[in-house]
Amino acid sequence: MKKLKLVLCTIALGLVPWLSMAADAPPADAAAAVTETVAAAAEKAPADPMAALTASASSTRVAVDTLWVLLAGALVFFMNTGFACVESGMCQSKNTVNILAKNFVVFACASLSFYVIGWGIMFGEGTGFMGSKGMFFLGGADNSPMTGDAYVGDYASINWSGVPLLAKFFFQLVFAGTAATIVSGAVAERIKFGPFVIFSFVLVAIMYPITGHWIWGGGWLGAPTAEGALAFYDFAGSTVVHSVGGWAALAGVIVLGARKGKFTPDGKVHPFPGHSLALSTLGVFILWLGWFGFNPGSTMGMGDGSAVAHVFVTTNSAAVAGIITSMLTAWILLGKPDLTMILNGCLAGLVAITAPCAFVTIPGSILIGAVAGVLVVLSVLFFDKIKIDDPVGALSVHLVNGIWGTLALGLLANNKVSNAVAAFDVTGGMAQFMVQLKGVVAVGVFTFAISFVVWFILKGAMGIRVSAEEEQEGLDIGEHGNEAYPNFVMNNQK
Repeated sequence: MKKLKLVLCTIALGLVPWLSMAADAPPADAAAAVTETVAAAAEKAPADPMAALTASASSTRVAVDTLWVLLAGALVFFMNTGFACVESGMCQSKNTVNILAKNFVVFACASLSFYVIGWGIMFGEGTGFMGSKGMFFLGGADNSPMTGDAYVGDYASINWSGVPLLAKFFFQLVFAGTAATIVSGAVAERIKFGPFVIFSFVLVAIMYPITGHWIWGGGWLGAPTAEGALAFYDFAGSTVVHSVGGWAALAGVIVLGARKGKFTPDGKVHPFPGHSLALSTLGVFILWLGWFGFNPGSTMGMGDGSAVAHVFVTTNSAAVAGIITSMLTAWILLGKPDLTMILNGCLAGLVAITAPCAFVTIPGSILIGAVAGVLVVLSVLFFDKIKIDDPVGALSVHLVNGIWGTLALGLLANNKVSNAVAAFDVTGGMAQFMVQLKGVVAVGVFTFAISFVVWFILKGAMGIRVSAEEEQEGLDIGEHGNEAYPNFVMNNQK
């Protein structure tokens, strides 16, 4: 009986607030209140439920695409670590601090110069030569995420991607930084730190974005000039990024000259072995990983998972083919499977497939990587023969195979693949090959000529090469006042 009273009391206490509310409101208004609530909910509900569902799906699509683009950009950013490891490992220990400092600072230079002016020149609306809208400090209008016409605003050439403007900017920024980093390896072990920093600013602020505008920014190379004409294609940057960095590096190497003692008077090549091939190998693995952001990330979205997956596989296939053929070529020509050639063979395959990764079949990517592996060994030997001193093989990897990959797109593009993956109607053949060749020549002549002038001006104004004594002692002490391995002592005991 006590339990029953306790339960009844609890129920009564729970009903008190409700009874109070009922007492405050006249019973006649209860039905009206319910009707009003239902009407308010109906007003807030969309007239077309399918429209709400579509809007929700669109928002989710933008979020997923943005996440993918930023993740891919982060992978490309991490490639700076790979470049630092490869370059420092393939050079002498006495220059390690200088090389690490260059690779660390170069991305800061690229970030500022691309933000201040480079982005607008590359992607801003303007002429076929360069952009002019939104040129300074990312100041142009953009309609991303796409809500209507995909070709409005100041950056129409990149509005095919629906991710936010800053996501687009970051992804393109890390590409610009890669182009500047390529130069570092070719001019290593004898260049002054200051002039290199200045050149990096100029490259990313002016030269890189102008040729990038030609191809990716709606310029004269990337769009057909007449009805029925063919356009130049470069999916992820064999020319836009790698060849541009290679041409700029070639000009620098010529103006700078070879390292002391590299080439003897009787024409022989004196090798300077790298101090840590373990570090270089780690660097190539990092770069290989980063390329899975570099190429697949250039889809700028995850709308078609099969397209992204195709680019992943073609990228990897070219890399492994380059490893095998560079190993075999070095084995045949040098008598040993030289590790430095194998490492550069992997990078050569990756550079070569960067342009055609979304246009060719998987067997086609294997062929492209296989040729790249042979080319990189032959070109290293060729540059040594003509006394072009490139300590890490950057010219052979990025310039030679950037050209090869761009031309290979013209020869091997598969119409079915290009439509499904890149959303372009491209068929390989001599006609497309000639268009690709025209683009390679145009970008090469412009970048090399301007780079040569800039290097020459820097040489006359402040000097670009360290003294012979500093080169002998090592740039770590002369340029930076510290050493990477201060307690390292060579043990020559047998």
